[in-house]
Order: sequence, then structure tokens, then C-alpha cells
Amino acid sequence: MPAPPEASPPARPEPSAPARPNTSAAGRPDPSAPARTPGRVLVIGCGALARELVELTRHSGFDGIDVTCLPASFHNRPAEIPAAVERRIRERGAAYERVFVAYADCGTAGRLDAVLESTGIERIPGAHCYEFYAGARAFAQLSEDEPGTFYLTDYLARHFERLVIRGLGLDRHPELLPSYFGNYRRIVYLSQGDDPEVLAAARSAADRLALAFHHRPTGFGELGTAVLALGGTT
Repeated sequence: MPAPPEASPPARPEPSAPARPNTSAAGRPDPSAPARTPGRVLVIGCGALARELVELTRHSGFDGIDVTCLPASFHNRPAEIPAAVERRIRERGAAYERVFVAYADCGTAGRLDAVLESTGIERIPGAHCYEFYAGARAFAQLSEDEPGTFYLTDYLARHFERLVIRGLGLDRHPELLPSYFGNYRRIVYLSQGDDPEVLAAARSAADRLALAFHHRPTGFGELGTAVLALGGTT
């Protein structure tokens, strides 16, 4: 069964260690390193979450949060995520008092956590964005109720044609559809907003794959909890 493209109970992030000290490898002050701005927070996120992250930071009540996102195409190449996150921490992290990573494990098989463990930086708990949007307990129940579930978020519904149909080559080889999706029984659309056009796109995706359709409004889920906590908003 192919994994959908890239998704513990809600936890308020604890303050993490600085991403990278303003020192050289020898421990001496590094004059080329940017000065750390007290109180500022850098969120390193998945490009598939960019719209939601920008909206959340606007509503956090805290103007000291900056967002930088990595390419959403890493959904299809999760092995590239850990090194890319590490590079972004190295390039940008020293200028911030705190860094937070808006990724779940996202198919990295623990390699992202290994990178973050060496920095003291936290990420959002969960295996995939589907889990932190739905909430860990609700996601576990959805998976138990029907293991053959293909999940959509607002981002994946908007870009279904590009990421799934063209991404898997189904536009050129529609005969492969049963090979990719024969073990799926339904689509569950976890919606962050209430845009009727996105809902229609999610329904169209279910029709395209000949799967049952279920809609579960989630809002921002644990992504919202984590980002709002960075600004002291609950």
C-alpha cells in the first residue's frame, strides 16, 4: 500500500536550547555569526504547512515569530528532510533565542529526531501531519476503524492533481490506479479551513480514486496548540 504523499496527546512545547551558539568550533566567539535577538523565535516548517503557519503566527499575539519553510516536495522525498532541517538550523538558528520545527516525523524513520536530539530543538509530536491535525487519539481511532484510509489535508486537496495524479504518473498510466490504491477503502479529508472550493476538490479526489469520502473538520489541531504556545497564547 503506497504511503500518502507528505502528517501523544497535545503537548505545550517547553523552552528548548539555543539552536547553535554564536561561537566557532573551537569555542571562541565567531564574529561572522549573526547576533542572537532576545525573545525571537524561528519556526522551521514543511512547505505544505506554510499557509497555516503564517496564519497562526499572525494570530499568536506575538510579533517575534519568523517562519521559514522547506520545499513541500519533500513529502515525496522524506529522506531529504533531516539534512535540510539541519542546514536551515545552521544557517538561520544562531540569530534566534529559540527554534521550533513544524514537522512530524513525516516518513524520516526517526532520522529527523536524531538531528534534533543533537540540537535540543523540539518538533511537533506525531508520525505525520494527519496525526497532529486530527489529534493523536482521534487519528489512532480513524486508523483502527479503517486501515485502508487515504488522508487529505487542505494542502493535499488543493494540490491533489500535481502531487498524487501526476506525482504517481497516473495521468500517463491510469491503468496503475488499482496497483496504487487497490487496498484503500476511503478518503478522510481533515480540513483546516472551511473553503467550499477545497471541500469540492477533496470530494473530487475521492471520486477520482473511486473511494468513499469522509470529511472531518479539525482546524489547526496540535499545530495550532504548538505555534500559539510559542507566543504565550493558549
